[in-house]
Amino acid sequence: MNPLFQPLRLGELQLANRIVMAPMTRSRADSRAVPTAEMVDYYRQRAGAGLIVAEGAAPSAEGLGYCRTPGIFNSEQVAAWRAVTDAVHAEGGLIVLQLMHVGRAASRHNKPVGARTVAPSALRANTQLYSDAAGMVDTDEPHALSTQEVAEVVRQYRDAAVLAREAGFDGVELHCTSGYLPMQFMASGSNRREDHYGGSVENRVRFPAEVLAAMAEAIGAGRVGYRMCPGNPYNDIQDEDPAGTAVALMKAVTPLELAYLHIMRSPVAGLDAFALAREHGQTALILNDGFDGPSAAAAIEAGQGEAVSFARHFIGNPDLPQRLRNGWPVTGFDRKTLYSAGPAGYSDYPAWSG
Repeated sequence: MNPLFQPLRLGELQLANRIVMAPMTRSRADSRAVPTAEMVDYYRQRAGAGLIVAEGAAPSAEGLGYCRTPGIFNSEQVAAWRAVTDAVHAEGGLIVLQLMHVGRAASRHNKPVGARTVAPSALRANTQLYSDAAGMVDTDEPHALSTQEVAEVVRQYRDAAVLAREAGFDGVELHCTSGYLPMQFMASGSNRREDHYGGSVENRVRFPAEVLAAMAEAIGAGRVGYRMCPGNPYNDIQDEDPAGTAVALMKAVTPLELAYLHIMRSPVAGLDAFALAREHGQTALILNDGFDGPSAAAAIEAGQGEAVSFARHFIGNPDLPQRLRNGWPVTGFDRKTLYSAGPAGYSDYPAWSG
C-alpha cells in the first residue's frame, strides 16, 4: 500500500492519510481580519487531506502585518472560522490553525489604528510588503517588547489557541519560521536583548518554548504542533548558527510531548533539516518543501518523517489526494491571483473530471 494513504495518529489528531495541506497565506480575509465565504469554500474543497494546516492567523491586532490576513482574537473572527471548520468536518476532514504573529515584518497600513509593530529588539526588517492603501511599503520601525510585554504576547498566543478550539479547530500550529516573531527571538541577528530572552541560544528560544508550553497547557499538548525551517533568511533574518538554534528549541520543548514538528527543507547548503529533526525533535515529523507524490511516499517509506505537506500542489488541485492515489495529472496555478481578493484563482480551481 502506498504509505501516503496509511492512517496516522499525531497526538490527539487521527489522520485518514499522510497528505497534509501546508499553511499558505492567500490574503482572502476582509479588512477586519475576518475570514470570508470564499475561505469556507476553499478549505472545504481540500478536506480530503489527512490534515489541513490553515493559513497563519494573528493572535492579536499587533500580530497582523500583511494585507487581508485573518486573525483569531475576537468573537467575529471565531464565528467566521467556525464556518470554515464546520465545512471541513462535514467532509470528514481535520483542520488545525497556524498561529502567526509577524512581529517586525509588518506595516501600519495593514493594521487597525493604534496597533503597534513589535519585535524582540528595535531593529527594522530590511524588506518591503504590499498594502492595498499604499502599494509596496517599507516595514515599520518596531517597538522593542519589554520583559513584561513578552509575557503578555505569550498570553495572547494562549488565548488564541483557546479561541481556535472554540472556533472548531482540531488544534494549532505555532509558526516559528519565515522571519516572524518567534524566529525574530530565535535568530542572533534580530535579537539583541539583554534580559533572559536574549544572549545565549537557550535564552533566545525561551519565547517560542514558553508559547508552546502555554498553548499545550491550555488545549492539550496532543493538539499543538510547531513549524520550523532552520536557516530560512526570509524577512531579513540572519542567524550565526541556524542548526544549533533549531536543536535548542527542539530540546527545550521535548518534555511537552507535542503532536508534531512541521519541518521544512533548509536553504542552507549542507544542513539536512529532516535528519536534524529526526535526531533531535523527539516527535512525529511532517516534512515540507519540494515534494511530489512519489518522492513523498519514498520519504515516508525511508523513515524520514511520518507525513508530508504540500503547498503549491494544493492551490490548483483541490482534490490532490485523489489525484495522487489515482495517478491523475497534477495541474499548475495562476501566480497572478495568489494574493488577490475574491474567488478567482482561489476557490474556483476544479476537481479532476477526466
